[in-house]
Amino acid sequence: MKKRTVAIAALMSAFMAGSAKAQSSVTLFGVTDAALTHASGSLSNTTGLTGGGNADNRIGFKGTEDLGGGLKAGFWLESGFNIANGTGIATNTNNQNSGISSGGGLTFNRRSTVSIGGDWGEVRLGRDYTPQYWNIGMYDPFYQVGVGASQILMSYLPALQGGGSGPAVWASNSVSYIYNMPFNGLTYGGGGFYGQAMYYRGNNPSNLPNSSDGNGYGIRVGFIGANLTVAIAHGQTSYETGNTQQDNIGASYNFGIIKLTSMFEHDRFSSITANGFLVGATAPAGQGIARIAYSRYQYDISHDPSASKLAVGYVYPLSKRTQLYGTYAHVWNTGGNAASIPGSTTGPNEPSNGFQLGMTHSF
Repeated sequence: MKKRTVAIAALMSAFMAGSAKAQSSVTLFGVTDAALTHASGSLSNTTGLTGGGNADNRIGFKGTEDLGGGLKAGFWLESGFNIANGTGIATNTNNQNSGISSGGGLTFNRRSTVSIGGDWGEVRLGRDYTPQYWNIGMYDPFYQVGVGASQILMSYLPALQGGGSGPAVWASNSVSYIYNMPFNGLTYGGGGFYGQAMYYRGNNPSNLPNSSDGNGYGIRVGFIGANLTVAIAHGQTSYETGNTQQDNIGASYNFGIIKLTSMFEHDRFSSITANGFLVGATAPAGQGIARIAYSRYQYDISHDPSASKLAVGYVYPLSKRTQLYGTYAHVWNTGGNAASIPGSTTGPNEPSNGFQLGMTHSF
């Protein structure tokens, strides 16, 4: 018995020593967010429980392993879900309309990557956020979620023209190189210049007329200073019906008592263009954070249809992991446009309103 105990202790010691040397780690993380939401338009209204009013619902697993010599390997699997009914959100397998799934079960739709990196940067493979999306999400005080999300993606040109959204947010079948980027899966940005370049494929057979559909690339470069951040991005995706192109630039400056943000977007689908912009601010208010944003998106077609949104909100922390929040948004339409808060419909040139009161818990 004594020999067996010694043997077990020696085995455990060797295992722990090996683990310490490898410095491997695996983390379970996620966000749960639910809100009572009311959306109204001139044609229909909806009141009910929704998710993602302050942060997208997700559950994920991420891990890293120290390979020695300054190298690290990593993985990231992240799944989005609807908290109101427990279903998974849709994904896209090939960056085309034909690859859109209806969701339902657990799919790692938000991110599924494996990577290797070091001080020189990171090479990442799989499904991931596109470089051209980051400026839209990061410079929006509402982080492109809930009724307050900027109108830029809500009115995205290729989706309006029947070209599908394409990889406006995520791209599947991608290879990326990332340097010193904030929220990097392996090494976190420490300020200064950073960048990301991505190439993705639609994975179509070469003998088909649409063999290039879903193929594309994106690139983003930026700078983080003590108070100032700025970034510029470009992305392009090929389709038989017409190529999509995104160009944007974003900036923020933290004055201490208030942080100002802004971004500008130029989109193209085939020969049609559209422009969007956002200006916003966040500021400490009591124990919480007040936020406000104005965004506008206009199409370069007959009558110049456009949609504008004003959103105001407040986030109150109950702890580092739990927050209460409220958001109100109002949409104006001109030129025959009929954009509305999700969950409602409105007529041409008619307004739409949305309100959310909810809670966010992260783990």
